[in-house]
Amino acid sequence: MIRLNDITLTFADGDRRVTAIDRVSLTAHPATVTGITGPSGSGKSSLLAVAATLIRPDSGEVLIDGVDAGRLNATEATELRREKIGIVFQQSNLIPSLTAQEQLMVMNELGARRGRTGRRGRAVASDRAAMLLDAVGLADQRHKRPHQLSGGQRQRVNIARALMNEPSVLLIDEPTSALDQERGASIIELILRLTAELDTSTLLVTHDLVHLPRMHAVLRLVDGALVDQGLRIDATRD
Repeated sequence: MIRLNDITLTFADGDRRVTAIDRVSLTAHPATVTGITGPSGSGKSSLLAVAATLIRPDSGEVLIDGVDAGRLNATEATELRREKIGIVFQQSNLIPSLTAQEQLMVMNELGARRGRTGRRGRAVASDRAAMLLDAVGLADQRHKRPHQLSGGQRQRVNIARALMNEPSVLLIDEPTSALDQERGASIIELILRLTAELDTSTLLVTHDLVHLPRMHAVLRLVDGALVDQGLRIDATRD
């Protein structure tokens, strides 16, 4: 589970500071997808970066499975991301020379845990990579490189890669922005299904309002603050 408590984030702008996030609190529960929407420049991506522990807020708490990320040093925060957080960026950023399965195996090497090193560890990781590629509908594409895959297929690899190290929290930034409506709907359906099957707590930033009714909860940001405009808000449920 991920919980953000009273998060405020500001940036320097000349001799003043601009508020990017203004006292935002939210909770994303296991097996649920919480959508985050709002106009351009409203702080959506900044909020996701804070949730990913990539940016430290001015004030407030980021709790990942009960661990306060603000109390961790840089090394501990990196380990928390590797162990607990999967991140799906807007662009897939796949490594051109690697196959779909190798993209996932690299994540295993970066996030290796005890018991996952050596030959047995690689075998277990290979099995998980194959399972995830099958789960995203790419079992028959596992040996293809990014240039051999469509945009929707690359995004599916991106999602599978984020899930490789069994994160409890999944953070997704505009997963459908480069896709047509049909492929975008397919990606959203995939995220909803995997969130339920793998029991992740998912935060999903999107500007595409057509997908919001599928979410378990929806938060709207305007000028860095949460605004209730009739959407299903679930920022305080325990």
